[in-house]
Amino acid sequence: MEWRDRQGHHISDGDEEDRSLRFLYETKCGNILLKPLIRKPVSDFVGWLMQRRISSLWIGKFLKSSHIDMSEYENRKFTSFNDFFTRRIRPECRPVDSTPEHFISPCDCKLTVFPINEDSTFHIKGGRYTAEQLLRSKALADAYSGGMLLVFRLTVDDYHRYCYPDSGAKEENIHIPGVYYTVNPIAFKRHAVFKENTREYTLLHSDNFDDLIIMEVGATLVGRISNLHGARQVKRGEEKGHFDFGGSTIVVMVKPNVLQIDEDILRNQSEGCETVVKYGERIGTKIM
Repeated sequence: MEWRDRQGHHISDGDEEDRSLRFLYETKCGNILLKPLIRKPVSDFVGWLMQRRISSLWIGKFLKSSHIDMSEYENRKFTSFNDFFTRRIRPECRPVDSTPEHFISPCDCKLTVFPINEDSTFHIKGGRYTAEQLLRSKALADAYSGGMLLVFRLTVDDYHRYCYPDSGAKEENIHIPGVYYTVNPIAFKRHAVFKENTREYTLLHSDNFDDLIIMEVGATLVGRISNLHGARQVKRGEEKGHFDFGGSTIVVMVKPNVLQIDEDILRNQSEGCETVVKYGERIGTKIM
């Protein structure tokens, strides 16, 4: 899928996908190799390796291939690849929209938005899922019927820390174990990604947008979803957590008649494009 910025300018094509992922997901031989790769012991090992000092040798090549502007980040020496991957951006480079009626993006990502239909079935990048399957809770899923589901897809070049989209009272995190499949669009051709990935969600009783479900979804070779808080009061724009090495996704579920998504995002999506948005940036407004 093509990516566009908020002005509608072309950023990248969906064809720019890793050849190794195409091999793993689109060939018989690759599928055979994929089975052990997605198991937790392998993911744990890669997570361990990315914490070792020797992994810092890969930082330079990664920067070159991903075209990351390091001038936006804290200037320091990294002790491992994961230390680099979870680097902090300078606060002035990600100002948080503080207008109460504005809904903000929790992260740097590629955004798409989907309705949650009466029967709680929705379509995400080639696969069909129900809210009940996603949450493993029919009662909770039913509360969001008629609302919307926002998919914030992070790629490896994105900033991998994320924030709360509004202030409010946060409940405890609910962890759902699963198998690590990539969130790259290639995977959606063969696997129901959100039914199989490890994920973690919480209910946020937000000040301005009713009860929000915020879910983090792990991906291939992501060893950990690191959320900072249990049940507590939180503030809009406050850091919620980060993903360790790998591409990942955040899903936010919103109840009916609460949020109006900005027109440019809907227009891009109607033309088959994801919209590139940033941490703390307005993406919609409260329905009065």
